[in-house]
Amino acid sequence: MNTGMFYAALSFFFWGLFPLYFHAIDEVAPLEILAHRMLWSLLFLGIVLCLRRQWKWLGQVTRQPRVIGGFIASACLLSGNWFIYIWAINNGHVIDASLGYFITPLINVMLGFLLLQERLRRGQWLAIGLAGCGVAWLALQAGQLPWIALMLAATFGGYGLMRKTAALGALEGLSFETLLLFPLAFSYVAWLTYHGHNSFISSASASTRWLLAASGPITAIPLLLFASGARRIPLSVLGLLQYIAPSMQLLIGVWIFHEGFTTQRMIGFVIIWCALLLYAGEGIWMSRRYASTWQTR
Repeated sequence: MNTGMFYAALSFFFWGLFPLYFHAIDEVAPLEILAHRMLWSLLFLGIVLCLRRQWKWLGQVTRQPRVIGGFIASACLLSGNWFIYIWAINNGHVIDASLGYFITPLINVMLGFLLLQERLRRGQWLAIGLAGCGVAWLALQAGQLPWIALMLAATFGGYGLMRKTAALGALEGLSFETLLLFPLAFSYVAWLTYHGHNSFISSASASTRWLLAASGPITAIPLLLFASGARRIPLSVLGLLQYIAPSMQLLIGVWIFHEGFTTQRMIGFVIIWCALLLYAGEGIWMSRRYASTWQTR
């Protein structure tokens, strides 16, 4: 379990540093960053698949229209999540982005209830209700819904739902999603190049070009670490570790980018954190209860 915890914690640590990465390339427009992220990710994943000689799945998938349709949907959700996140970071909304990933686990629970007919326990309902109160408080104080956080949570929660029922593993699934997105990304970069607006070629600094090219491994490596760790540790442990990333993002937003974090805003976050503690604690208690029940049989 120690190896699995290390891999999973390292993946969330890398994801927690993402605001620093995207802020470092903020001279490039969010949509162009997204396109480059798709292109360089596909190149990196293609190299990994070649080294592992792991291509047999691709021929099988292309003969299954329903699987292709599912991955088109998950690719759209993933690209939407990436774009919203990049835009949020580069427009001074790091704290709002962190809130989105704080509430994503509760969105996952609700999606499971609504779409997979999963039954919710009383503690889970209470956690969702408490989180809803926190979101309502933030909306009341700001005069509008925290739409960045809600859209990030909805797109990533929907993506998680699609990947939960997908036929491919993490490496193959991400590779196929980026392959499906490649024509759009390539066409957009080609259009930018034709009109002289491709920042990678025309206006970006040398450091930004290197960072854009590094978006492939920066995107894929944390996901591969996550997949490796998830296979080795219980879901309850994985659920607790996942709060490393939004916690780091929140601290980066407050301490490094000096975003406003008023007392009223903190109250909303505290309510949501209490909901997450209730959700995590109830999950650990139920898993231990089930384990002790099986041991006595």
